[in-house]
Amino acid sequence: MPGRERFFLEGRDAFSLPPDDPALYYLQRLRDEAHRFAIGTHRAKRAKAIGVSGLEEIPGIGATRKRALLNHFGSAKAVAAAGLEELARTPGISQAVAQKIYGHFRG
Repeated sequence: MPGRERFFLEGRDAFSLPPDDPALYYLQRLRDEAHRFAIGTHRAKRAKAIGVSGLEEIPGIGATRKRALLNHFGSAKAVAAAGLEELARTPGISQAVAQKIYGHFRG
C-alpha cells in the first residue's frame, strides 16, 4: 500500500513516515524514478541483444554486407554453417571477406 513504506537505518529500529510527510513523497518519487530508469535500461539492453546476430563482430562486415548475407542465407545461423565457396558466391562478398567470415565462425 502506498505510504506504508518502512525505512531501515543502521543502528536504529525500522520506522515509517506519516502518509502526508513531504519527505515520504520525495523518497517515493526518488524510488519510482530509479525503478523507471533501471527498467528502461534493461529493456534497451535486451532489445539490443535480440538484434545482435554475431555478424557485427566480424571486421569488415557493415550493414550492407550483413544485409546481403542475411538475404542470401536467410539467417545468421545459416551464414555460420556455410562453406567458404558458398560465402564467396554471395553478392557483395569477396573471396577475402568470405575467408574472414569463415574464419570467424570456424576460429
